[in-house]
Amino acid sequence: MNRLFLVLLVFSTLFVACEPDSTEWSAQTENPDFLHQSMKKLTDVIVHDIFSPPVASRIYAYPSIAAYEVLRLNHPDYRSLAGQLNGLTAIPAPEAGKTYCYSLASVHAFLTVGRNMIFSEQKIEGFQNELYQQYADAGVPESVIERSKAYGEAVAAHIMAWSDGDNYKQTRTFPKFTIMDEPSRWQPTPPDYMDGIEPHWKEIRPFVIKSSDQFVPPPPTEFSMKPGSQFYNEAMEVYEVMKTEEKDDRMEIAKFWDCNPYVSTHAGHVMFASKKITPGGHWIGITQLAAKKANSDMMETAQAYALVSISLADAFISCWDEKYRSNLIRPETVINVYVDEDWRPALQTPPFPEYTSGHSVISRSAAIALTSLYGDNFKFVDTVEEEYGLTVRSFNSFLEASSEAAVSRLYGGIHYRPAIDNGVAQGEKVGKFIVETIIWKSNTAIGMKTSD
Repeated sequence: MNRLFLVLLVFSTLFVACEPDSTEWSAQTENPDFLHQSMKKLTDVIVHDIFSPPVASRIYAYPSIAAYEVLRLNHPDYRSLAGQLNGLTAIPAPEAGKTYCYSLASVHAFLTVGRNMIFSEQKIEGFQNELYQQYADAGVPESVIERSKAYGEAVAAHIMAWSDGDNYKQTRTFPKFTIMDEPSRWQPTPPDYMDGIEPHWKEIRPFVIKSSDQFVPPPPTEFSMKPGSQFYNEAMEVYEVMKTEEKDDRMEIAKFWDCNPYVSTHAGHVMFASKKITPGGHWIGITQLAAKKANSDMMETAQAYALVSISLADAFISCWDEKYRSNLIRPETVINVYVDEDWRPALQTPPFPEYTSGHSVISRSAAIALTSLYGDNFKFVDTVEEEYGLTVRSFNSFLEASSEAAVSRLYGGIHYRPAIDNGVAQGEKVGKFIVETIIWKSNTAIGMKTSD
C-alpha cells in the first residue's frame, strides 16, 4: 500500500509539473495587439449597430476599465481604479497559488463587457474564438486558458453590476424631449427631423467628475436676429464661412471630423444611410495610433484606453448637461427662417441642441488625456478615417488635432463660434480634472508631461 501511495504521489507531482511555467509564454501573450484588435472589433460593432455618440462613449468606457483592472494584477506598480471611479468597488481576487494568463483574462473581461453592451453579440463571439486561438498557439496551456477566461468572466460580471447602477437603463424609459415653440429654442432639423437624442444623458452617473454640472460653461449669446446684434453676427459667420477663399480646405476639415454615425441621404423618393465612426470612436482610434507609435506595452495601452474612454464619457455627460439646459436653436433653422430658406450646411445637422459643441468638449478632454501620457509635442498622422474613404491628416500634437476638430463644426455649418470656443474650455476643465484626480501608480496622478 505504501509503495502504491508513493507511485501515485510521483505521478501526481509529474502531472502538476507538466504545466509549463508561465514565463515560457507570458512574453508572447503580453502583447498590446490583443487589446488593439479587441478595441477595433468593438468599434466596428458600434458602427454597425449605430449607437449615438454619448451611448458609444459609455460602451467604450466600461470594457476598457475591466481590461485595465485585470491586467494591472500582473503589474503591481499600477493601482486599482476601485475607490477612484464613482461607485466602483474592488474586483474579485484571483485564486491564490494558481497560474493565470492575465493578458487573456483582461481581453476576455473587455470583450465580455463589450458584448453585453451592443446588439450584434455574435460578431464579438466569433472574434473571441479566433483571438483565443492565438493564445493557444503561443503555448498557453488549456487549463490556464480556461481558468483565465473564468476569471475574466468574474471581473466582467463585477463591472457589469457596477454599470447597472449608472442610471442608463432607467433613462431608456424617460419621456422624449419636449419641443418649445420659442424662437431661440432647438427645433428638429432636416432631412429626418429626428427627436432630440439623449435628453436625459446628464442623469447618467459620471466616472470621475463629481456631477454633470460641475463645469458649466458661460451661457450662450442672447438670441436676437436684429442686424448688428451679437447673435446675428454669429449666425451670419456660419452662413458666410463656406464662401471664403479657404473653402476647399475648410470643407476637407469639416468632412474629416464629421464622425456622424448615421448620415441620411434623400434623393427623390429614395433614402439611404451611411454609417460612420462616432467622434469618441475617432479619438479611440487616435489612442491606438499613439500607443503604437510610442511602442506602449500592453499595460500602458490598457491605461491609455481606460483614461481616454473615461475622459470621453465624462465629457459627453458634461456637454449634454449644457445642451439641454440652454436648448439653443441650430444655425440651419435660424438661417432658413431669417436669412435664406434654401441654405443647407456642409454637414448634416445632428439631432440635439447646439450649445456647447460636442466635438469641442470631447476632443479637448481626450487630447488632454493623451497629452498627459505621451507629451504635448507628439506628432502623428491620423489615418483613422481612411477606411471610410477620407484622406489622412497630420498633426503636431493632440491639442492641435482637438482644436481642428472643434473648428470643423463651424466650417460644417452646424455650430456658432461660442459653442466651439466655450466647448473647448469646458472640455479642458473636464480633461484636466480627470488627469489630476486619477492615481495610476507611484501614489501620484499622471500630471501633464511635456516632450521634445
